[in-house]
Formats: sequence, structure tokens, C-alpha cells
Amino acid sequence: MSKGKKISIWAVVVIVILGIGYLSFGRGGSSNAKTVTIGIMSGTKQDDAIWKQVAKTAKDKYKLTLKFKRFTDYTQPNKALAQDNVDLNAFQHYDFLADWNKSNGNKVVPIGKTFITPIRVYSKKVKNLKDLKQGATVAVPNDATNESRALFVLKNAGLIDFKPGTKQATLGSISKNPKKLKIKELDASQVARSLSDVDAAVINTNFAQSAGLNYKSAIYVEPINKDSAKWINIIAAKKSDKDKQAYKDVVKAYQTPAVKKEIKKQYGTAEIPAWDLDINK
Repeated sequence: MSKGKKISIWAVVVIVILGIGYLSFGRGGSSNAKTVTIGIMSGTKQDDAIWKQVAKTAKDKYKLTLKFKRFTDYTQPNKALAQDNVDLNAFQHYDFLADWNKSNGNKVVPIGKTFITPIRVYSKKVKNLKDLKQGATVAVPNDATNESRALFVLKNAGLIDFKPGTKQATLGSISKNPKKLKIKELDASQVARSLSDVDAAVINTNFAQSAGLNYKSAIYVEPINKDSAKWINIIAAKKSDKDKQAYKDVVKAYQTPAVKKEIKKQYGTAEIPAWDLDINK
């Protein structure tokens, strides 16, 4: 065999080895991947501190390097995951994912719980929901997911009830409204701003924080029970990737006492670790 042929053969061997290495260790590779890219929303310093702890555990215990791709639009992280632009994402709760999958072919699945941020009721006019008068006005977000959640909060507070079998609540789902509350639907970003004009408002925690509301001033907090299970946030993967060991290890790196401690340090009781919650109440 000529020297030139030998060089060519070895060149092919090297290329094959490099190709195998890329498939084994690069993005979207096998369960032996050493780097995992996670799609998250551009968050706060508190969120960054929590993910820093997750990354440390992933590196120390599972030899994984976590990289993060940040988004500012909630419609993007699932698309990025479905299109292999990230390995995992962590930005949504079960209900948001279920709604997204209905329109996008059921391509993304949850692989682990992270936390839940209870939604709260605020008021500048009463100190207790029981003090709401007949015909009081209560503001709620108007998008399907958050409106349903807000209405379930009012249901759990004993202010309204639903028709049997209600899973995603709308104003049309209400079967009982003994105080004849007037429920005002507003864009989620506007509910907090309406607080002075209504008797009470069900406000998402992020919008409450943006409006300068202290979560401790809420007059009612969403209970953690079967009704709130769908609002637990999750780590999600492509359906075809859900059993990859590296991705399971990312979940394990999140679900640790160290992360639980960091969540409490950063958010107090505004955000609650959810992977070991008893919600069967």
C-alpha cells in the first residue's frame, strides 16, 4: 500500500472518530453529553442565583456543564426545544405546556418539577376576602391560562363555584356567585395597575413585584392542592429525548436540598420548591 493511501485511510478514520465524538458529546447527542443547554426566560438576580446552584451541583456531581439560552418572549423556548436549538427548557408550568402542545403536535414533555409561585389576591380596600361587599369588583387576568388560575383561586377562597367537570375555568364556568361579584377581565400586565379602581385583584407574582407590591401584603394566597398542581413549573425535554440520562441528571441537580435552600433565600415564601410537595388534598 502506498504512503498516500495510508494517509488517506487514517484521515478517514480520524474524521469518523471526530464525528462519533460530536454525536456523543455535542448538542442533542447521547445520554453521555457533557454540556446541556437550557432555555430559560431572562430573569432576575434571584433566578440567576438559583440556576448557579443547579449548575454547580450538575458540574460537581454529574460532570455536566450547564449553559443557558435566555428568552424574553414566552412563545420561543418551546419552539427552540422542538427545533433542537436547546436541549431542555425551564420556564413554564404544566398547564402552559399542555396548551402549547395542543397546537404544536405534542412534541415537548415534562421531565421534572421545579417550583410553584402561588398567585395572590391583593386589595387596597379590604383586609380579608370575607369583607368584600355584595357586587364588589374583582380584577383577573384575561388570557386563558391565567384567568382559569385566578378563578380557581376565587373558588378555593369560597367566593364562587364551578359547574361539574370544570378543568379550565372561564366566566361561563361559574355556577355559584353568592356575592354577585363583578369579575373584570384585564390583560395580565394591567391587573396590578387596576388595584386602586377595583375592590380586589388576582395578580401574578411577577407583575405584583413589577408594580412594587409586597407579596406579604396579599389578602389571600393560592393554596397548594389538587387544583394548583397544574401550575407547578417544570423542566421539559423533547419527547424523543425524555429518557436521556444527562437530562435526568439535570433534574436531579435541581431537586436538591441546596436548591431548596437557595429558593428560600432568594424568594422567601413567594416561590415554593415543588418536587416533594404533598398536593393530594
